[in-house]
Amino acid sequence: MNEIHRPEDLDRATIERLARAESRVVLAPGLLAALAESRRATLDDLDGDRPVYGVNTGMGAMAGVRLDAEARARQQNTLMAGRAAGSAPWLRRIEARAVLAARLRTLLHPAAGVSPGLCEFLVALLDADVVPAIPRRGGAAGEIIPLAHAGAVLIGTGQVLSPGGNGEAAAGQNAALALAAAGLAPRPFEAKEGVAFLEGVPGLTGLAILAASDVRTLLAQVLEGVAAEHAVIGASTDPLHPALADSDELRDVLDALRERYRSSGRTGALQAPVSFRVTAPALAVALRAAAGLEAAADRALTAVTDSPAHLDGRFVGTFGFAGTDLAATAAALTTALVHLAELGTARLHRLLDDARTGLPRQLSDSPGLHAGMVTVHKRAVGVAHRLRRFTGPALIGPMETSLGQEDVQSFGFEAAECLGEAVTGLRDVLACELLAVHQARLLGADVPAGSWAEILPVSTADRPYGHDLDELIGWLGG
Repeated sequence: MNEIHRPEDLDRATIERLARAESRVVLAPGLLAALAESRRATLDDLDGDRPVYGVNTGMGAMAGVRLDAEARARQQNTLMAGRAAGSAPWLRRIEARAVLAARLRTLLHPAAGVSPGLCEFLVALLDADVVPAIPRRGGAAGEIIPLAHAGAVLIGTGQVLSPGGNGEAAAGQNAALALAAAGLAPRPFEAKEGVAFLEGVPGLTGLAILAASDVRTLLAQVLEGVAAEHAVIGASTDPLHPALADSDELRDVLDALRERYRSSGRTGALQAPVSFRVTAPALAVALRAAAGLEAAADRALTAVTDSPAHLDGRFVGTFGFAGTDLAATAAALTTALVHLAELGTARLHRLLDDARTGLPRQLSDSPGLHAGMVTVHKRAVGVAHRLRRFTGPALIGPMETSLGQEDVQSFGFEAAECLGEAVTGLRDVLACELLAVHQARLLGADVPAGSWAEILPVSTADRPYGHDLDELIGWLGG
């Protein structure tokens, strides 16, 4: 149990643990007192006739419409209903929990002006594992559509994910039933809390935190596979010379490859194929991009994301809903991962060349009768080709909504979806590479058995390799 004394205690690492249900948090009394104070100040400044966007006015193009007292009393909950316009496919449980955790973190900022009770209710939802069904595709205008689906659960409407499921909405189970089963009652939004819940980019922030962590793991696995592929072809160690490092990331990659690559003594070509020589800098670029996404997520967690934000005694319209920083850094990482997938298909192709490896052509134990790894390579090529369509930055392409009030969009959920596809695709390509390395070793290559060999058959005969690849993908994904 982690006690959160300050908003910054709910950092990126803690959010990831909450998303994975590996930790629980409690809000310390001092933090609750600070939230109560910022809430009192917010309510004091709401007491008057000044227009406050989304509180006593409509939203978007309706901002010029003033609401009477009766409408104001209903509006913060009504905001969720008309904006919950999404549908399946839903985020996975871990992803939806990350969204809730990131939302909690941003609501702890005093500029949000929400009550301690709202923040404690989000903690209770995470503790009870009541997980909103949040659409995977976000739509436009910030994250109002997915966040409306999450907010609808708090007030007892909408859908929740099936207990133990991985992204399925519970058939016929609405939020009120799920809350009751967890011993919770619906918690209506109070003044300004509904609009605060819909603002910002906690969705992309939470998804970016998970993706960056997955990428770190995946890049370490790619490095292990690359070292083994070097051994299969007897690649020159010249491109691994420490003097070639132009950054800390590249230095770390070169050090790790030299440590893991132990040449068998077999001498390959004077120069290894380009795909082998440029993999180290490509890994360094991906590591740098992952760090960039992590830094953007850290900035998003500490930034003022509410609009209007309560600052210096007044309500200020902000740009915190845009997600530009996160969308741009996610796109950079997506491109770096797709490039690594393309390099993987090229290295894999070289492993099928008997002139490179000294092994049977196509890594077949019976050339002509058995196809060997040629169709495994074809699968990798198809995956890499598909990935190219996800390298177009989601940030590019402004489209107007709300009668032109929202005339530029950042499309954060789409940026997260592209990054997720790149992670999944690179993992698929890597599985193909590892299977070929395993085959090469069984055919006589002087390569140490990787840890992945434990889940693969000790056989070089043709078989439905899809099963082996599924096992490898599952193993790589943990």
